[in-house]
Amino acid sequence: MSTQMTAPENTPVWVDSARCKACDICVDACPAGVLSMKADPYSTLGANIEIVAMDACIGCNECELSCPDFAIYVATKQEFKFAKLTDSSKARQEAINENGYRLPTDYKEAN
Repeated sequence: MSTQMTAPENTPVWVDSARCKACDICVDACPAGVLSMKADPYSTLGANIEIVAMDACIGCNECELSCPDFAIYVATKQEFKFAKLTDSSKARQEAINENGYRLPTDYKEAN
């Protein structure tokens, strides 16, 4: 029996922010720089997950598989046509990881 949620239409990845405890694990696991943490004073650790580059999601499921609280979900390949991993996505992920798992406020996409 699958516990997979049905994806919202045209959405590759989505979050149950009430379950997120801001552990950063999913942000670290994402190879495409799709996820970042954002300040959230109501969250357990003062942050919450943010989807910063939804169109870059490659559907690898690393975020969903690594989340200890089942707070993030990825559509199936039958539900969504995912992007390919690009150098721009890899560069964004590196910038996020180097900035404490948060997308730098002045970050500009590489062309």
